[in-house]
Amino acid sequence: MVPPAPGGTALTGVLGVLSAAGTARAVAAPAGSVQLTFTVDQGVAYVNGDTSAWTSPPRLVAGRAMLPLRETALLLGRPISRAEGVAAGAVQLGRLVVDTRAVSASLGGTPQPGGTVAVVGGVLYVSARTLADTLNANLVSADDSGRTLTLTALRDGGNPLSPQARFSTDKAVYAPGERVVYTEYAFDPDGADLTARKWTGRQDVYFQPGTYTVGLTVTNSRGLQSTPFTRTIRVQGDPVDTPLTYALKYALPGDAFPDAQVLTYPAALPTLLPGETSPLIFSDSPEVPAQSGVLYQDSVEGRARLLAYHLNGLGKPARLYVLARNLTDHPVDVRTDRLGETAPTRIEGTLGQVTLMEYFASSGGATLSLAPGQSAAVYASPTLNAGSGVNVMQDVTTTGRVELTVLMLEDTLPPTAQVAQQLPYLKPDERHVRGTFPDAVRHLRVTLGALPTRITIGDGQLDPALTGTDALTGQPVKLSGNYGVLYDLEVNGAAGSAVALSPRGGLYRGAMNVIDGPIVQAVKLPRVGTALNPGSPTLVWRAQSDRLNIDFVPASGSNLPISLVFYRAQTLPGWGGVIKTYQP
Repeated sequence: MVPPAPGGTALTGVLGVLSAAGTARAVAAPAGSVQLTFTVDQGVAYVNGDTSAWTSPPRLVAGRAMLPLRETALLLGRPISRAEGVAAGAVQLGRLVVDTRAVSASLGGTPQPGGTVAVVGGVLYVSARTLADTLNANLVSADDSGRTLTLTALRDGGNPLSPQARFSTDKAVYAPGERVVYTEYAFDPDGADLTARKWTGRQDVYFQPGTYTVGLTVTNSRGLQSTPFTRTIRVQGDPVDTPLTYALKYALPGDAFPDAQVLTYPAALPTLLPGETSPLIFSDSPEVPAQSGVLYQDSVEGRARLLAYHLNGLGKPARLYVLARNLTDHPVDVRTDRLGETAPTRIEGTLGQVTLMEYFASSGGATLSLAPGQSAAVYASPTLNAGSGVNVMQDVTTTGRVELTVLMLEDTLPPTAQVAQQLPYLKPDERHVRGTFPDAVRHLRVTLGALPTRITIGDGQLDPALTGTDALTGQPVKLSGNYGVLYDLEVNGAAGSAVALSPRGGLYRGAMNVIDGPIVQAVKLPRVGTALNPGSPTLVWRAQSDRLNIDFVPASGSNLPISLVFYRAQTLPGWGGVIKTYQP
């Protein structure tokens, strides 16, 4: 028996059996038998004619041909498990149980002779003859020297109740940058639902030449898991796409892609057009009120947008309200045209993104009829725990002048006119902004020429900040970042182009509303996580129509400026092959 290598133990070797990944590849779906041909002390093996490499090659120990247990089981597609009801640390392959501490083995309960198991260099080896016996396999010499042997074993019978993982790829050999199309067709023998899927090594595209192994394991509703199913992909030849050109073909709206050249693209200057507009009532100071009170107040008539962003700093449950009070001597209707809300949450990025998605999805709400002097809440938040926040953006249309009051009230106080009149006007926090800003809709038009090009929004220079007045103090204020401003961007010559959002000021999570011919779609940006790196823009849309309209509102809780980057997305000379459209 060969002793463990310095620093290694038999247990170390067997843990490798259960967890380490070797160079050897598991067989995918043998039709009947798996045939393994190997040569003692040689690093190359053949599995059903395919070449594989040993991490730990076969050895000749005390006259016996010995195979590394972990790699051999992997090549044969046989599972190794921890043996139950025997010594701690024992593992099992078929009928063979190996005691890793005693470095001994039993086959079907019968102890095997000394030398059946050995540890060489910290790796557990088992006699090739014993492995053949446990797997009911044939072991024959493949040449006259007796050093090259062939082990032929039947495929594993498996658990008849376990689900079966299956998938295919459209090809076996790909060029770098070529899309890989996966078709999964896993199943359960009794028709039970497949509740989980775990892929290993899967990529939709490989940009570096090499050989890649992709695996799939599925779990059914009974909690039974399939054995891993694998296929091998080879990547070679001339590239057909770079990461950028591949993304312009296949990325989904909301997906990020690499483009380190974003900041070098020339800037396009859109034309500011006259058009229908409305004022913005903006309430963000004090952002974290410490007591119940009036956060902001002003009067409007006709169309207006209100944006309020506050965290509950009262130390007790509270709610945010927007009260409308009729200032005229006749009845007035207050109609909510659009409403987006996020509350309650402690995640600032969530506040802005969810509000915008709700705002773009909104198709109108209730209409309140107010008698002269009457007040009613046109918005009431859910209850906010201490430290939790609310973000609301609301478009209203009034048939007469009304006063809009933004209130933070502890949860026990009713939002009545009498209560509002007794509350203090809270002082601004000198870090955030409140005020009334006229002309809070910007109608922009741009005609695309040479691409790529970019449009910058929210930088305060190419896109100036709105100026307004704090109606409670009479002081002029500037809306840095133009949060709450609706940008109505019309892009001409857009057919065949793609537009992406590149964050310029740090973390960004938001949304845009896209109108592309008959298609109207709110796009979550990004789909998951946050956009942070200017060199990793997030795809917004691929335009089909010559005129593309984008509605954009800078998201509360995110950082500005941002750039809208326009690319030519149609197939260009030098791009490889056809675009694969099949998406199973």
